[in-house]
Amino acid sequence: MATETAWKTDAMALADRISVLLTVVRSAEAEIGALLVEIESRGVMELFGYRSVSRLLEHLADIPKSAAEAVVNRARGLHGGHHLDSPPAVAPSTAAAPSSGRLSNPMIDTIVGALTEIPLEHRDDAEQHLLALAENAGYKQVAALGARIVAHLDPDGPEPDTTEPPVPSRELSLRRKRTGVWELHGRFDDETGTRASALLDSLAERRTGTNEAGDHRSPQERYGDAFSDAIDLALNSPTLPMQAGERAHVMVAVHLKDLKSGLGEATLGDTGTMSAAEARVHACDSMIIPAVLGEKSEPLNLGRLRRLISAGLRRALYLRDRGCAFPGCHRPPRHCQGHHIRHWAEGGPTDLHNLVLMCAHHHRLLHRSGWEVRIAADGLPEFLPPAFLDRERKPRRNNLHQPLPFAA
Repeated sequence: MATETAWKTDAMALADRISVLLTVVRSAEAEIGALLVEIESRGVMELFGYRSVSRLLEHLADIPKSAAEAVVNRARGLHGGHHLDSPPAVAPSTAAAPSSGRLSNPMIDTIVGALTEIPLEHRDDAEQHLLALAENAGYKQVAALGARIVAHLDPDGPEPDTTEPPVPSRELSLRRKRTGVWELHGRFDDETGTRASALLDSLAERRTGTNEAGDHRSPQERYGDAFSDAIDLALNSPTLPMQAGERAHVMVAVHLKDLKSGLGEATLGDTGTMSAAEARVHACDSMIIPAVLGEKSEPLNLGRLRRLISAGLRRALYLRDRGCAFPGCHRPPRHCQGHHIRHWAEGGPTDLHNLVLMCAHHHRLLHRSGWEVRIAADGLPEFLPPAFLDRERKPRRNNLHQPLPFAA
């Protein structure tokens, strides 16, 4: 495809061409890595007069020293040298995948990094499981599986820290402006700030993987979304204190036609507003109580807290999905909401065969994108990607929450 004619090409062809070029680039990088290990094995000083093969690559490719060293270290992890004193390859089976252009460099680094922490006697099995997951998941999900395998082999982990925390000193103010924007100001002791930072850091990680587009949010936007997720997490806690005999909640009033179409606005609490599309997401299962109105704004249906998914049904969802069911997502059940596959506003039943557990981000993604979900014949949820990700729309599943197939 000539660059001067790219503007005439449809979106699917553009994505296909990028995929083809990525395969060529990755295959070339894999061959370069194998050649560098071969040069190092023979002796780069004898062949070219350089002190190290990374120095040679630095001049051959005109790249910084750090970039050259990263390429060489990656190649060493995939290929073993010919001499007896050469270190063995950490991930020999993974070495075949880059030559076909299937794995990105971050994915290769993730697999090699995970395997270096796994004892030699378990590496072959662990590598096969990591490669199998890499077919349909991002490198962060593969890293999570590697961490699970390491934890499985070393269940005790490090010794717990028994240091007593300092006396806390905390202040917080939250107020709503006339524009509908809320301002938050606070000061916290070091312990609380550190815990808050750890929580928000974990929730604010960039969303990466093969199943969705790149994450272009600014750091401030990511931490704003993380704070919203932290509130959802707290509201989902079964030990949340009562207020006037009820769990903490927010009332949302929305017209039935707007709820069904996802268009228009809904009234949030006393004075706020939200889109009907957002109300449709929350109406699936959240701490927001939907008050559905008729054409004359008369109440047609006033919800009750968690009226849609009972405690028993939620436990069944937890046992079946074990966390967000979206492919590659690692969020645990307590971070998730119940999504109606056929929305309840359209007559969808509230039963296990019409529900799937999803985190807030992927719940919204499902409501607003080309992804579809269904319950397969074996009773487990599976997702159909948009055509631009997979022309054949092959079903994908999340296997991160399923029992670990790796045995010690």
